Amino acid sequence: MTLMAERPVISDIEPSGGFEELLEVLDELQVPDGYKAEIIRGSIVVTPWSKAYYFDVLELVCDQLRPHLPEGHRISANPFLYVFPGSERAYGPDIHAAHRSVSRHTSNHLDGEALSFVAELTSPSTRKDDLTDKVEVYAKAGVPVYLILDMQEEQAIVYGSPSAKGYEDRSTKPFGEKIHIPAPFDCMLDTTGFQRPPTPPAK
Repeated sequence: MTLMAERPVISDIEPSGGFEELLEVLDELQVPDGYKAEIIRGSIVVTPWSKAYYFDVLELVCDQLRPHLPEGHRISANPFLYVFPGSERAYGPDIHAAHRSVSRHTSNHLDGEALSFVAELTSPSTRKDDLTDKVEVYAKAGVPVYLILDMQEEQAIVYGSPSAKGYEDRSTKPFGEKIHIPAPFDCMLDTTGFQRPPTPPAK
């Protein structure tokens, strides 16, 4: 098992039982404050939480999509772990929407196939996986809408119509414009204000 982080490795456990044992290790892992852990390509990957201004973006997305949620679904930016056994992945998406029934159990693992919407806000340490690995896994799991907010390139990418071969629809808009969020939401998302705030002048 490999642990990747922007600071020293915090565990050297070598699981031999595959994905299920990785999940067990992840559950027991003492992740430092300000970090989150996911399972990506057979490794537990530890990455830092987002920059402060990402919080505004998270709230703006949730506020705009909440009125368009399918019946019985809720949207949240709270940290939860969604598991994809068929792909041997476990992700903690930045924003996630699913039917309320997905959380009616005592496990800390939620069913990734129950997601109706997921969004990731890229960072330098997560961007590659957000743009590649997660596109494939979310599509294979049948997640109807995958929104990538590319915070480095300042653009929104929306994937829709999932299939076993991947998402069939893809659209891109620069931050500041509106982008269509497909079914089951079928609404426009205004990305005004998603840009990085100006750096204050040095004192």
